[in-house]
Amino acid sequence: MTDSTSATTSVSRGFGVAASPFNGIKLELGICIVLGLLLWLGADSITANEDTQLLMLLAYSLSGTIWLVMRTRAVLQRCATEQTES
Repeated sequence: MTDSTSATTSVSRGFGVAASPFNGIKLELGICIVLGLLLWLGADSITANEDTQLLMLLAYSLSGTIWLVMRTRAVLQRCATEQTES
């Protein structure tokens, strides 16, 4: 391999994600999933009533969904605004 081809085929080290306006939302989705799993595992310790456990998990999932939808819409609006200004 020559020096010119080795310079163009160098492999970057580490883990990276391509720049995207949705990277923050992806992180928040991951946090919501982990917290939801922890809530699901700890729901029995919080209350013994199965109806209350179901209501708790339902309230968490709905609030997480609403939060992520609002954040996604805000990012989409910002992208649309930046695109029209360009």
